Amino acid sequence: MTQYSQRVERQRQALEALEWAKGIKCVHIHQIKSMWYDDRPQDTDDGAVTDIQHNSGIIVRSKNGKKIHVFGIAKTGNALTDSYLRNTAR
Repeated sequence: MTQYSQRVERQRQALEALEWAKGIKCVHIHQIKSMWYDDRPQDTDDGAVTDIQHNSGIIVRSKNGKKIHVFGIAKTGNALTDSYLRNTAR
């Protein structure tokens, strides 16, 4: 039965990565027009925005409590699991 232990371990890590992906990496409230990911500088013309970067790789922008844009594409599959393993203390 040990022939499948690596596959079982990888599946366990993948399931953990799915939960980890929902977590928040950082929150940034700003009025800057030159963020590295920002292709919508007009959002800050009339006030600050809140950018929430998730562990999955996406950044959700909101203004006045309403979601106005999502930057990036969420990591999935092996890319997500590998990112989880790189960024967590194990």
